[in-house]
Amino acid sequence: MSNAETLSTGQVIARCLIRNGVDTIFGIPGAHTYDLIDALYECRDKIRFIVNRHEQGSGYMAYGYAKSTGRVGAFTCVPGPGVLNAGAALCTAYGANAPVLCLTGNIQSYHIGRGRGILHELPDQLATLRGLTKWSERINHPTEAPAVMGEAFKHLSTGRIRPVAIETPWDVFGAKALVDLDVPMEVAPPPGPDPDGIARAVALLRDAKNPMITVGSGAVDAGAEVLELARLLQAPVTSHRSGRGIVGDDTAYGFSCGAGYKPWLATDVLVGIGTRLELQYLRWTKIPAGVKVIRIDIDPTEMVRLRPDVGIVTDAKLGARALVDALSAALAKRPSREEEFKALKAQFRRDIQGVQPQMGYLDVIREVLPRDGFFVEEISQVGFTSRFGFPVYAPRTFVTGGYQDNVGFGFMTALGVKIANPDKPVVSVTGDGGFMFGVQELATAVKYNISLVTIVFNNASYGNVLRDQRKAYKGHEIGSTLTNPDFVKLAECFGAAGYLAKTPAQLKAALEKAFAQSGPVLIEVPSEPGAEASPWPFLHPNA
Repeated sequence: MSNAETLSTGQVIARCLIRNGVDTIFGIPGAHTYDLIDALYECRDKIRFIVNRHEQGSGYMAYGYAKSTGRVGAFTCVPGPGVLNAGAALCTAYGANAPVLCLTGNIQSYHIGRGRGILHELPDQLATLRGLTKWSERINHPTEAPAVMGEAFKHLSTGRIRPVAIETPWDVFGAKALVDLDVPMEVAPPPGPDPDGIARAVALLRDAKNPMITVGSGAVDAGAEVLELARLLQAPVTSHRSGRGIVGDDTAYGFSCGAGYKPWLATDVLVGIGTRLELQYLRWTKIPAGVKVIRIDIDPTEMVRLRPDVGIVTDAKLGARALVDALSAALAKRPSREEEFKALKAQFRRDIQGVQPQMGYLDVIREVLPRDGFFVEEISQVGFTSRFGFPVYAPRTFVTGGYQDNVGFGFMTALGVKIANPDKPVVSVTGDGGFMFGVQELATAVKYNISLVTIVFNNASYGNVLRDQRKAYKGHEIGSTLTNPDFVKLAECFGAAGYLAKTPAQLKAALEKAFAQSGPVLIEVPSEPGAEASPWPFLHPNA
């Protein structure tokens, strides 16, 4: 018996979103996507539509939703300039391995590729999208929509997780046909751990005196297995950005990117799980003589990009479990190094107290923010310092932009984090420069009463640029200082609450007040341009 219905392409897309667990979509309506927006209206009891003030905000909120939950973050935008405006967010989602779905339109199907100069036309939009995503496709007819949507969700949930995009021509969104939504879609399981690779890894680790484990976003669901492996090996677990909290900093084994540098210098076997090994090979760069490398990664191209001594292509959780099981039978119990690790970490905390005023403010935020609260960093002096100076206790709670390091991603992303986690406190730390990239989304925060706490560290400059011009370019300051509004008054003009905090103690009081109230809150923390200590000696110790 057929379950086919007469549906428009827009209706098929909306129903496929709901079938695949999407409950929120961000975006801005436009002529090309009217029929999709109308289909979302029909399903408004099952899927929320959050309207934004800029497509970059739509993309970044979807990114924040996805990054903080592991679920698909969806957004829609018009073609051409809408896609290009959201491009930065797609770049970020690609670099940080987030399941973001972009749904966009295109010009009328009969005009595509003809160069007629139709509204929002790009020379080859689908090619542009394919350069920003893991997979992109076009829906040409309503009957294609279920299969294309199914394929999109398959890519969003298998292999290396990255964004995908679907475009639909203007005239196809509203076209109707008899459509069966029940399209079978085979999803292959991840490859199992290669027994020979596991055996070779065990052989290396059996003789290792100072092993180290490093994790990235690919290991975000493998925390229990990684911690078990660390205890077996008595090895520190390091991470840079997206891997933070997989093994909490409040365990003896969880090391930030700064605290992990000293033990790295004595490492003889490195186990990388779900990571590009950026920390060791692009940031620390000083490679211990004779170090052996074991990699567990779902992406086979990683084994070519940075060739290990042992490469195991599998899911992080499966690979770590296989390694734990094999080592449990082959490894003699090792004496505990927990006190040694605690001492190393305590010394590092003392070392970084000179990174002021950033550490003073970060310590206060950590004190007030609950253990399971979310911290969203930004490309700013406090954001950079947080990568090694802000303790993280659980996976996904430290939300970062990955290697794109896009200035301005933080505030918009944090709104998506809060929408996805309405019962958890969320704090966004941003510089004045980055905040102004997305300031218009304060209107979105007020419209939907999003209780995000945003701290704007106002040093009236692009801090890194100013420091570099002063130190490396003989003080040739150009384009590095900024003229800013009164951020407290700005927040109040939008209808948000605004507070001023000039000291860590004042920030603590403002945070406690902010977390206790409903609706968006902005806290401005002023400082002099160039007054912050540089965090870079702890991020690039061999620069």
